[in-house]
Amino acid sequence: MTNALVVRGGWEGHRPVEATELFLPFLADNGFEVRIADSAAIYADGPVMAETDLIVQCVTMSSIEPEALAGLRSAVAAGTGFTGWHGGIADSFRASSDYLQLVGGQFATHPGKDPAARTGDETDNFLAHTVEFTALGREHPITSGLDDFALTTEQYWVLHDHLIDVLATTTHPVQPWHPWHRPITSPAIWTRQWGEGRIVVTTPGHSLDILEDRTVRTVIERGMLWASRTASAS
Repeated sequence: MTNALVVRGGWEGHRPVEATELFLPFLADNGFEVRIADSAAIYADGPVMAETDLIVQCVTMSSIEPEALAGLRSAVAAGTGFTGWHGGIADSFRASSDYLQLVGGQFATHPGKDPAARTGDETDNFLAHTVEFTALGREHPITSGLDDFALTTEQYWVLHDHLIDVLATTTHPVQPWHPWHRPITSPAIWTRQWGEGRIVVTTPGHSLDILEDRTVRTVIERGMLWASRTASAS
């Protein structure tokens, strides 16, 4: 039996329970025995982590205790896969630099609409944009065969390092109401090898409808299978 640990919590705006529930049938159908935790504290449980083949995390912001973070890092280095989407993995535990190093990319912002078009709700940050696959992405098992795709949702601006393997990017254009002066290209989907473990980050996923987009969902589901210890060991 392959074991998956779904860790969810943090900011409720990303609907951590409902969002992770979308993927539980997929995990079960692919032979995973799923355990659900509502706190990152479970990462400090050595026996649980030792038998976990895949972690699916959906915890936006929040905080993590040193023992839990050490347990997460050790588990991934030993071969446990680690994946998630949007703020549930790329905007988790902002105060923990060791977590940021593990993931390799951190949410910085999601630029907004023209101020004259804003209405005061979350759609002020919903922009039409394209996610484009890189040359690596067009060949990678997670993203091969997929076409560039358009979304209208939050477009993540990500700070990142060069240890990530970028499968797809998105470009933030210059707009008169923003202070930057040239287009900025950010990674939108990436993988990372950390010790024996595989990490997959998919930045789209602000809301349930985006998670149900055919391409977004395909990437997340393929990423779960690719990151799992059983896949990385084969």
